[in-house]
Amino acid sequence: MTAINPDRANTDEIHSLQSRIGDLQESVRLTKVRDAIEDLQSTVNSMAVRLMTLRTRGYVFEKDLESQAKAILDAWALLSPNVQSQIEQQGSILMNSLRPLELQMPQLAAEAVNPAIASGLLRTMQTAVGQVESGVSAAETAIDWMYDQFGSQVNALSKHLDEIDYLLTQLSEASFQMLPTEAGVAAVKAVWCKTGKEQKGDPAGILYLTDQRLLFEEKEEVATRKVLFITTAKEKKQGLQLEAPVVLVDQVETSKQGLLKNEDHVEVHFSSGAPVATADFHIWQENTTWQALIHRVRAKDFDTGRAVAVDQVAIARAKAAPSQCPNCGGTINQAILRGQDNFTCEYCGFVIRF
Repeated sequence: MTAINPDRANTDEIHSLQSRIGDLQESVRLTKVRDAIEDLQSTVNSMAVRLMTLRTRGYVFEKDLESQAKAILDAWALLSPNVQSQIEQQGSILMNSLRPLELQMPQLAAEAVNPAIASGLLRTMQTAVGQVESGVSAAETAIDWMYDQFGSQVNALSKHLDEIDYLLTQLSEASFQMLPTEAGVAAVKAVWCKTGKEQKGDPAGILYLTDQRLLFEEKEEVATRKVLFITTAKEKKQGLQLEAPVVLVDQVETSKQGLLKNEDHVEVHFSSGAPVATADFHIWQENTTWQALIHRVRAKDFDTGRAVAVDQVAIARAKAAPSQCPNCGGTINQAILRGQDNFTCEYCGFVIRF
């Protein structure tokens, strides 16, 4: 068995202690907390401008978002001074507790040649450094606790604004046109599982929900050439695959699929008149969220919270749509959406304009 050299052991531990003190020189200033507060401050300050931009780009729902953003800004104005005060107070205490240890390091390094003396001083300093490290952790936890609930509220609203931004970006790139007065509610990355179970070759793209329709647009890059299993050429596929009035949605079921049951699926059942009876989508969002969104649109819940009122002329025109085909006399059974100015008779193919 190889004997342990006490000089070498002390030297290694002194180097380790020196490294820990070096780390503490940063952490006693509570840099981690300061950075988090700075990020939070930036998020809070930018909310009003972000929301104004989203309105300009066409998001017309949830008129209370402005009041939520203002309430957050006002709450932070009250909370921030207390948080900053605690950071300065705790940081000062921690820096003062570290200073004696910094001054002792040269002495410890000088005594490294004397193992008996160095060992005692090393143990004392290791204990003291551990106490400062614990103090840093305790201070970070205490300060985090001061704004934890508030931070959760900010993050929730910020995430929602991100989702709205994603919706508007996808709509701006879509291959289809929105109806006049139609407005987007949500969009999510999705795969349309044609058989109810995701298969290779199922179209991938974006599932959209507006205040009038549910739409799926294929939007993906498909490999057209591979060399030694490496893709060398791609083709972009984009096009509307499914659109159906939300009023024709009968039921929305949710399920978890995949090997680990971690894939969110929504199965939408439609009534007569829809292009399909059932459509199953694997979505990259909580499936119950989408289930609730579709139900809210069906109940016209979003209409009550609009920040921009619907054009009443468009509403009146949709209500005044003919109930019979003027060409063949057939009864019109299809759903007429606000913003439509024509539709095709399902019996004779005549284009009815109104």
